[in-house]
Amino acid sequence: MNVDAFSQEIEKLCLQIQGLLQCNGTKASLQQDTITQAFEELHTAMEELLTASEELELTRAVVEKERQRYQDLFEFAPDGYLVTNTAGIILEANYAAATLLGVHQKHLVGKPLILFIAQQDRRCFSFQMNNFQELLNWEINLQPRGGDPFPAISKASAVYDFQGKQVGWRWLLCKISDHKQAEEMLYQAYDELEIRVAERTAELVQANEKLLTEIIERKRVESQLLHLAFHDALTGLPNRAAFMNRLGRAIDYSKRHSDYLFAVLFIDLDRFKVINDSLGHLKGDQFLLAIAGRLELCVRSIDTAARLGGDEFTILLEGIQDVADAIKVVERIQQELKLPFELDGQEVFTTASIGIALSSTVDYKHPEELLRDADTAMYRAKLLGRARYELFNSDMYANTLAKLQLESDLRRAIERLEFRVYYQPIVSLTKGSILGFEALLYWQHPEHGLLNPADFIPLAEETGLIYSIGNWALYEACRQVQTWRMCHHSNFIEKISVNLSLKQFSQPDLIEQIRQILRSTGLDASTLVLEITESVIVENADKATAVLLQLREMGIELSIDDFGTGYSSLGRLYNFPISVLKIDRSFISLIASNSKNLEIIEIVITLAHKLGMDVLAEGVETKEQLALLRKLNCEYAQGNFFSVPLNSSVAEALIMTNPRW
Repeated sequence: MNVDAFSQEIEKLCLQIQGLLQCNGTKASLQQDTITQAFEELHTAMEELLTASEELELTRAVVEKERQRYQDLFEFAPDGYLVTNTAGIILEANYAAATLLGVHQKHLVGKPLILFIAQQDRRCFSFQMNNFQELLNWEINLQPRGGDPFPAISKASAVYDFQGKQVGWRWLLCKISDHKQAEEMLYQAYDELEIRVAERTAELVQANEKLLTEIIERKRVESQLLHLAFHDALTGLPNRAAFMNRLGRAIDYSKRHSDYLFAVLFIDLDRFKVINDSLGHLKGDQFLLAIAGRLELCVRSIDTAARLGGDEFTILLEGIQDVADAIKVVERIQQELKLPFELDGQEVFTTASIGIALSSTVDYKHPEELLRDADTAMYRAKLLGRARYELFNSDMYANTLAKLQLESDLRRAIERLEFRVYYQPIVSLTKGSILGFEALLYWQHPEHGLLNPADFIPLAEETGLIYSIGNWALYEACRQVQTWRMCHHSNFIEKISVNLSLKQFSQPDLIEQIRQILRSTGLDASTLVLEITESVIVENADKATAVLLQLREMGIELSIDDFGTGYSSLGRLYNFPISVLKIDRSFISLIASNSKNLEIIEIVITLAHKLGMDVLAEGVETKEQLALLRKLNCEYAQGNFFSVPLNSSVAEALIMTNPRW
C-alpha cells in the first residue's frame, strides 16, 4: 500500500470513530471523556505514522535513484563487472563482462565463474577463492565460450551484508591487450601531450620574447617620442616646451625662497638670414648646430640652454648671485661667437643680440612673462646696433606696450583713412623752377596729431602693413599729380617721386601692382620716379637687377635714396639702371662749414655724372648750400629752403604761383 492509500484508510477510520461517539452521546460523560482521550491519542499516533510513512517514501525514492545510478554505472562501464556469491556463482554481470566471456548477459547469471577460467589457472583461482584476500592487478587467463583463452587483469573485493558477514565478491575483469592498448593510448596521449606542452611552452617562450622585445621597443619609442617632445630635432637642445617647463619650476622655487635669483637670456643671431641664404640651408643647419655647441660651453650643468626655433636661443641661469653673473655669461657667449665657424672648409663669422631679464625685476608669475621681457630687451639691443646686450627694465615694457598700441592704431588707420600724402617740391637747379614733388606719407593720428614717416613706417614694415599702406600711398600720389596735370595743364610738373621700401620691393607681384596703378590713374610711366634705399640692392642683388630692368623698360625712373649712409658704392651702382642719385642730408648740412665734406660731395657728383646719373641733394636749408650745389653742377635739390612738405591743396597753390629760385 502506498502513502496515498494508507492516508485514505486512516481518514476512513477517524470518520468511523466519530460516528460511534455520536451514537453514544447519551452515555455517561465519564465514559465519553475516556473515549475522546483515546481518540485523540489514536489521532496523534496516526499523524506520526503518516509522517514516518512520508519520510520512508522519500527515502525509498532516494534509494531508488541511487540504485538506478549504480545500475547505469554498472551496465555501461567499459570494463567487465561481476558479482558472485561466496561459492563463485555469478549473481550479476554487466554488458562488458558478458561480451568479454562470450555469453549473453541473461545466460551468464547462475553460472560458476570458474567455468570461464582457463584450465591452467583454475587451481590458482580455487586457492584464491578458499583463501580470500583483496586482489589487485591479478593476472589470470580467461576462457570465453567458443573462444581462445586470453590473459586478463582481475581485481576482486568482498561483499558484506548489514551484519558484516561476507556474502560474495565483486570482480573487475579487463583484457590485458585492451588494457595495454589503453595504456599505450594513454602513454601516446601523454607523449603527445608532452610534445604539445613542449611546443606550446616554446610558443609561449617565443611569444614572451617577442612581447619583451615589443615592450623594449615601445619603451624605446616612448623615450624617443618623449625626447623629441622636449628637445630640438636639429641641435638636441631642450625646445620651447622643455624650457618653459623648467622656467616655470624656477619661478615656483623663487616664490618659496625669496633670496633665490635667476635670469633668462634671449639670444638672436645677427644677419643669420644672409648666412642661410648665401650658404644654403644645409650649411645653415650646420651653423646652428655649431652655435648650440658653443652655447653649452658657456653655461653650467644646472643651467638650461634651449633653442626656440630658427636662430633664436634662450638660456636659463639658475641660482645666480646678482646681475653681474648673468653679464659674465653674456660676455662669455659674445667672446665664443667672435671666433670663426668652419663649415666644410669655409670660415663664417657672426654676432648676436642678447636680452637679459632678471627674476627680481618684476614679480613674475608666468614663464611667458620672463621670456617676453628678455625678448623685448633683445629687440632693443638689435635696434641699437646689434652685437650687444641689453638688460630689461620697466621702461622697455612701457615702450613695448606703447608700440603694441601704436600697431593696433595703425591697423585701424587703414580702415579709417587717416593717412595723408604731403608733397615737397623738387627744384631744377638749372631752371630754378619746380621739376616735380616727392610724395611723403604722414599719419593724422586721432590722439597724437600728425606723425612723421619715421614714427610709424618702421613698424608698418615690421608688421607687414607696409604693403597695403605703401600701395595706397603710391596710388594717391599718382592720382594727385595726374589730377594737377589735367586740371591746370601743368605739364611743367615732370616728376612725382615715391619711396619704395625693402618689403614692398620684394613683393612678387610688384610690377603688376605698379602697372595697374598707372593704368587706373592714367599717369604716364615716365612721370613716376621710384626711390629705393641702398639696402634693397645689397640684400637682393640678383632679384633687384631683374626687377629694376623691368621698371626701366616700363619707362619708370629709379633713384637711390640717402646715398652715403648704406653699404653700396658708385662702382657697384653702375651695374643697376639708376637714373638719379640722392645725396643724404647729413652731407649737405655740413657743406658750407666743412671743406672735406664739400670735397666728398664734389667727388660723388663728378663720378655720378661719369656713370650717367643725375644728382639730387636733399635737406637744403640755406642760400649758401644752394649756391655751392649749383657751383658743383648738381642737377636737383629739395629741402625746407624751398618749401616744407605741403598738403595737396597748399601744394596746388604753390604750383599756381610757379616760384623761382
